[in-house]
Amino acid sequence: MNLIKTAQKTLHIEADALYTASERLDKSFLDAITIILATKSKLIITGVGKSGLVGAKMAATFASTGTSSFFLHPTEALHGDLGMISKGDTLLAISSSGESEELTKILPHIKRFNIPLIGLSSNPLSSLGKYADVFLDISVEKEACPLGVAPTTSTTLTMALGDALAVALMEHRGFKEHDFASFHPGGSLGKKLFVKIKDLMQTENLPIVDINTILKEAIVIMSEGKLGNVLIVNSDNKLVAILSDGDLRRALLQKGFSLEHLAIDYASKNPKSYANMELLASDALEIIENDRIQVLPITNKNGVILGILHIHDLINAGIRSK
Repeated sequence: MNLIKTAQKTLHIEADALYTASERLDKSFLDAITIILATKSKLIITGVGKSGLVGAKMAATFASTGTSSFFLHPTEALHGDLGMISKGDTLLAISSSGESEELTKILPHIKRFNIPLIGLSSNPLSSLGKYADVFLDISVEKEACPLGVAPTTSTTLTMALGDALAVALMEHRGFKEHDFASFHPGGSLGKKLFVKIKDLMQTENLPIVDINTILKEAIVIMSEGKLGNVLIVNSDNKLVAILSDGDLRRALLQKGFSLEHLAIDYASKNPKSYANMELLASDALEIIENDRIQVLPITNKNGVILGILHIHDLINAGIRSK
């Protein structure tokens, strides 16, 4: 048995079904978009079994792309959750046959609410098809399942049609990257667009010494700070240099090296720093990577240290550069 060929056949069958469905899209799709755009409250998705699983995913996609939506199981609806439906909502119901018992039982009650019903089914003459204000065809020529019974091609098509609705709504509304990130503040895009250096920088127990500190004492402060760096300030508390562990290793190779020398003698003068705590953390990471440094001191406009941002703080927070 050639399992690669079996897998390829499955993908081809489902891909062909998607192409066929794209070619038969008509005014009904636009009508569904119009109804959803006019929905003043929530888009409620419902379905049973595999259709229910697909519906839950569709609800999540709609909700994260600007359409207020949630999934409602028909059985739960029959036992009290119909109260979650109110005037101003729209219902999108999924059933391949259009005759799922749990679903058809709630359809008469849905109509009592006088809210729009978008039906996704393979049979326009089914109960769902007849109750629906807008009918979207999810029929397929055949399932990818060799027995022709397990929902495979049909669920793929249904999910893809849900994506098509969501993307069309996004485009119509002018939904941008910033809007998407606002719904995903914990995701990589949300972190990229919203997390600022003030949210991540360290402000307490900073490894700071003055310009008169000898190297031996600075090394103790460096070890206690656990950042691999010591910030050196002048008499006005203005940042003037940074002594890194790399500077220290290079110093060991210098002729005349002494732990009794001033730390600033071996430090990097005029180090990179930033005076705007509103800087995005992703931009800060880009600065750190481009300048090949480990820490980025954050100062006020006078150069007085307010905090320090270490590359590990950014990476541990899941920040990625642009």
